[in-house]
Amino acid sequence: MQHDNGNIFSFQRLKVWQKSILFAKKVIRIVDGLNTDRKHYRLIEQLESASTSVAMNIAEGKGRQSTKEFIQFLYIARGSLFEVITLLIIFNEAGWISMKILQEIQNDAEEITKMLNSLIKSMK
Repeated sequence: MQHDNGNIFSFQRLKVWQKSILFAKKVIRIVDGLNTDRKHYRLIEQLESASTSVAMNIAEGKGRQSTKEFIQFLYIARGSLFEVITLLIIFNEAGWISMKILQEIQNDAEEITKMLNSLIKSMK
């Protein structure tokens, strides 16, 4: 994950950002295999948006001038994680994904949430 001159951006060194990228990829793969006729495309788009928002908010926050701003973006990233889980619970209830998939994503989200909380706590 490098840009053209071979250096990496500071946010790319953050383990929580790296995990968030893997999380988004996993959610996008789930979307690709959804057991629905896709007429609920807005919910599906919201799921993709929320899953990618986690890493994007971490990156955007890291690029801000102040620690206070960075922390605010980490809170937004955490909120996006909770949004993903809520949508996947709805998808599970609708029969679009299995409980196994839901639990796997919940475990990943819990790990990322703990990492975000630790990062926030370390900066206060």
